[in-house]
Amino acid sequence: MEMASAIILGIIQGITEWLPVSSSAHLALANHFLGMGASVEFQVALNLGTLISLIAYMRNEIWRIMQGALKMEKKTLYLIYLIILAGIPTAIIGFAGKTFFEGMFSDVKLISFALIITGILLLLTKFVKRKEGKISEPSAIASGIAQGIAVAPGISRSGSTISAALLLGVSPKEAAKFSFLIGLPAFLVASIIEIHQATSFNADFSIFAIGIIISAIVGYLSIGVLMRVLQEGKFHYFSYYCIALGLIAFILSTFSFS
Repeated sequence: MEMASAIILGIIQGITEWLPVSSSAHLALANHFLGMGASVEFQVALNLGTLISLIAYMRNEIWRIMQGALKMEKKTLYLIYLIILAGIPTAIIGFAGKTFFEGMFSDVKLISFALIITGILLLLTKFVKRKEGKISEPSAIASGIAQGIAVAPGISRSGSTISAALLLGVSPKEAAKFSFLIGLPAFLVASIIEIHQATSFNADFSIFAIGIIISAIVGYLSIGVLMRVLQEGKFHYFSYYCIALGLIAFILSTFSFS
């Protein structure tokens, strides 16, 4: 892989992992239409970069949770319980549908449909009156189910998990925070699986390093953008992009413009 491709893919990963537009869909489409494919090994590097961006952004919250857990604070223990509760449907759906979801990466039409579904889900949040609710067991389970389905390329993880919580009356800030928190263990498990699947890491170290650095920096900035968009009530704006991209990708694949 050339350095330019590594930089471009790092930027794509950093932007699309946290903004609700599906990073997996963008990487798959970049591979299909532009021939810019990421190996399993480089995908590990990109995911590591975005994981670093999440840990950096959530560092204070993570520290508070660790302190609260050590002190056995009820509020913190309840939050940890909700994170575990969300992780159960995520794991079941993710592992049960693993073969099908992996097969989707080579089917542009399925990815297109998934992007449109993401767009519709995001659009639904436009018609929900903003509330200030907290994460509860139902919203945690709904977010966990959404995260499991989001293994499919085209279904945005942040978009689906945040939308699920918003539709159940959770405040935008709480919905985003919980989405990030349940994303941490999911990212760690996914990275371990990808490392296990990787055949080797013999590529130029600088290529991996640039992928990690670029995706981490851009990812950190993207999280900030997402939080501002949520607070301004413009989360549904991303629906137009997802639907448009899905339609364009479907048309291009139908007429074999690849």
